[in-house]
Amino acid sequence: MTITFSKIISGEAEASFVYRDNLVSAFMDIEPINPGHVLVVPNKVVSSVSELDDETAARIFVVARRIASAIRESEIPCEGINFFLADGEVAGQEVFHLHLHIVPRLRDDGFQLKFPDTGHFNTDRTELNRIAGLIEGVLGRAV
Repeated sequence: MTITFSKIISGEAEASFVYRDNLVSAFMDIEPINPGHVLVVPNKVVSSVSELDDETAARIFVVARRIASAIRESEIPCEGINFFLADGEVAGQEVFHLHLHIVPRLRDDGFQLKFPDTGHFNTDRTELNRIAGLIEGVLGRAV
């Protein structure tokens, strides 16, 4: 049986919660990268950031910031923190209920988020400006 985040949020499945309100829930990852690895999820099932309403999107990051601060102030070993959210299968999303990972990091913990060895996308200013214009054009219609 697959345990879904919806079952965790509704109480049908066990979880170790660190935070809950009417918009979001935060609980310990059952396959943590390091001790203190927490997931923040919207209570409403959405698979993508673009499906979030502004209030829930903001709440996810406010709660994540507070949890990160609590981790740093606690006795959990932590030299840094990664925030990771995979949006879409090609981006590494495996569970299609949006979730933000908060991962305490230690210098030699072995975990890596690594850029490809093939180099970076073309950083020619003309091309960057063209792409910025594409994004800005859509934002102008959406805001």
